[in-house]
Amino acid sequence: MADRYVRVKASQGKVYYGLLELNQSVKILDTAPWLGGEPNGELLAPDTYQLLAPCEPSKIVAVGKNYSAHAAEMGGEVPKEPIIFLKPTTTIIAPEAAIALPPQSKRVEYEGELALVIGERCFNRSPQQAITAIWGYTIANDVTARDLQRSDSQWTRGKGFDTFCPLGPWVVREVSPSALLQTFMNESKKPLQCSAIDEMVFSPDYLVAYISQIMTLLPGDIVLTGTPEGVGPMQQGDRVCIEIEGIGKLQNTVILREPLPAIVDEDITVIQ
Repeated sequence: MADRYVRVKASQGKVYYGLLELNQSVKILDTAPWLGGEPNGELLAPDTYQLLAPCEPSKIVAVGKNYSAHAAEMGGEVPKEPIIFLKPTTTIIAPEAAIALPPQSKRVEYEGELALVIGERCFNRSPQQAITAIWGYTIANDVTARDLQRSDSQWTRGKGFDTFCPLGPWVVREVSPSALLQTFMNESKKPLQCSAIDEMVFSPDYLVAYISQIMTLLPGDIVLTGTPEGVGPMQQGDRVCIEIEGIGKLQNTVILREPLPAIVDEDITVIQ
């Protein structure tokens, strides 16, 4: 089995990067692995830690319509160049954490995706140069309030609610280009999404190069590479599982967020 790099919170509340062992113990690293972290000799026993999202990125850069069939199901054509957008880092949640459906939306959908973990400062690279900046791979759910995405002139609100980027469960250094990405709901054995990651319109190295020619990518940053066809709605009580061969399974439950606070007249301030 490939090395699995994790980020965990120990029972005393301290956060560590580490290597997950086969017996579920964690070999602690002295810093993030993409920064050269090495084992410091300490070990966390199973059941003494909580698995967190494996990265703390400075930004999440996401890509839209990067699978032809998904572009078609969204009613659009394959773009001539990557469509990119940003998700706030506050969207990130850990494996097994709850996706909260916001009251502003009537249709929130799952989008299973391969996520790239950037390992070095990356600016103005060619695709050939960008390959070295991809340190590893993990799984993401680019949760989307589809009705808001369609009604707004841009995607920030529809993609940006807290809990809208489950990430994990760990990072691996390599993944097969033909690995299957599958999304399951509520323990069903029939996938709602099922595509090989090499069906992307724009490859990971091309995406990283393209983004780097716009903004500097920093170690630990996340690039979401787009979702295959088969996206669909989530409801309160659902359990979503996104699986990528060679990485693992990212599983999250779905809950309702608290209602919006009432607005009273004295809360309104007029700026003159």
